[in-house]
Amino acid sequence: MFTIQRVTGAVSGSTVVGLNGEMPEPPETPSLPGLTADCTRCAGLCCVALSFARSVDFPVDKAAGEPCTHLQTDFRCGIHDRLRPEGYRGCTVYDCFGAGQQVTRAFGDVDWRAGPVPAAGMFAVFHVVRALHELLWLLESAGSVPECAPLGPALAEARAATLALTTLETAALATYDVGAHRAKVNLVLREASALARAGRGGADLAGADLVGRDLRGTELGGASLRGGLLAGADLSGVDLSRTDLTGADLRDTDLSGADLSESLFVSQAQVDAARGSASTRLPAGLRAPAHWSVG
Repeated sequence: MFTIQRVTGAVSGSTVVGLNGEMPEPPETPSLPGLTADCTRCAGLCCVALSFARSVDFPVDKAAGEPCTHLQTDFRCGIHDRLRPEGYRGCTVYDCFGAGQQVTRAFGDVDWRAGPVPAAGMFAVFHVVRALHELLWLLESAGSVPECAPLGPALAEARAATLALTTLETAALATYDVGAHRAKVNLVLREASALARAGRGGADLAGADLVGRDLRGTELGGASLRGGLLAGADLSGVDLSRTDLTGADLRDTDLSGADLSESLFVSQAQVDAARGSASTRLPAGLRAPAHWSVG
């Protein structure tokens, strides 16, 4: 599915091609870039490159490429310690998976404030690298699930190809069709999900519109909720063991008392977007956000 070749100057299809013929094939166990956001090493890219609209998540409209009014000259957020009270809840649940600092480092002394040309390039690369880092995070998560062991070689191949893409020069990354690559990686991730959920008899609710639904008492263990719309839904007390939550919209979803300790592919950003309680069980490595009722 994924191949690495030494071809000069371009990226095409599912093939990762080297620039200037110098990019070696990835090692069998390549080192991952940091997949955790470090805003102290980023040029505030998410505060500029992304757009947002006046809603429950943001108090104003902002176009892509327009700096947020709260972004300071040192690239820090002027209201970072009070984003939710100020109405910027959307900022508190966004995760670039470490793409911001990688792109900032890749451009070195180039500053997006220098003009529209460097800005457009940085923003285009940021969107691509963010997508690649998210895929790397998902592949790493799948590799840690014991039931997915039979897919080890396929996961490693997809991981190596994705990692190789993150090392391309910025000019190639800016125009790379990351959607096509995501589609190929998702085939492997779906297989991993199926293996992890096998024998649970869970329903396939991928992409289902469950906004605002009362799902208390619903059997969702082993279900696929990939890309599901669960904003405002009530999942309090629900067992979500081996439930695939890849990309599920959990904004204001009530997870009070729910068991997510063995949920699949749930991120910190999704947890941050939801509501919960002291009795909500989370996967190892994830934490209850400050706005939850945990007292």
